[in-house]
Amino acid sequence: MSDTDSQRPDLEAVRQAIASGDPVRAMPAITQLRHCTDTEAVPLLVLGTQQKPFLVRSLSCSGLGYKRTEQGWEVLSALVTADEDPNVRAEASNALASYGVERAWPLLRSAFQADAAWLVRCSILSALAEQPEIDLTWLLELATMAIADSDGTVRVSGAEILSRVIRDGTQQLIGEKARALLQPLQQDSDHRVVAAALNGLQQA
Repeated sequence: MSDTDSQRPDLEAVRQAIASGDPVRAMPAITQLRHCTDTEAVPLLVLGTQQKPFLVRSLSCSGLGYKRTEQGWEVLSALVTADEDPNVRAEASNALASYGVERAWPLLRSAFQADAAWLVRCSILSALAEQPEIDLTWLLELATMAIADSDGTVRVSGAEILSRVIRDGTQQLIGEKARALLQPLQQDSDHRVVAAALNGLQQA
C-alpha cells in the first residue's frame, strides 16, 4: 500500500462533513481531498462551493485550482462573477488561472472589468502576473485598467505589473507604453503607488 493509499480519506465521511456546512467540520474534510484523484475530489469540492459559509466556499474554490476537471472549470467560471462574497470570487480567480493563461484570460479580463472589489482585482492581477508565458499586451491592458482604479492597493499592483513589462524588455514598443503609463504615477496621491512607479522607471 502506498502512502497516498494509506492517507486516502473515507469519501462518504468527507461528503457528510462538507454537506454539514459547518466550517469546523467541512474545512478539514476539504483539505483531506488532496489525497484523492481529481475525479473523486472535484464533485465534493463543488459541493463545498454550494455551502453557506464563505470560508467553506472559498477553500473549495482553492481546491478546484489543484484538482482540475471540466466540471470544476464550469463551476469556477460561474462563481467568479456570481458569488456574493469577494473572498470567494478572488479564490475562484486564482483557481481559474491554474487552468492555463490562454484559457483563463478572457474570463479573468471580463471579471476584472466587472468587479469593483479590490480583493478580486488584486487576486486577478497577481494570478496573471505570475504566469511566465502571458502575452505582455494582455498585462499592459490589465495594468492600464488597474492604475485607473480608485483603490490605492489596486493601483500599486498595476504599477508593479507595468514594472514587470519594462523589466521583461523583449518588446520595446510595449515597454515604452508601460513607461509612459508609469510617469504620471510619480504624482499619485498614494505614496505606495509613487514608490512602485519610481521603482519601475529606474529599471528603464
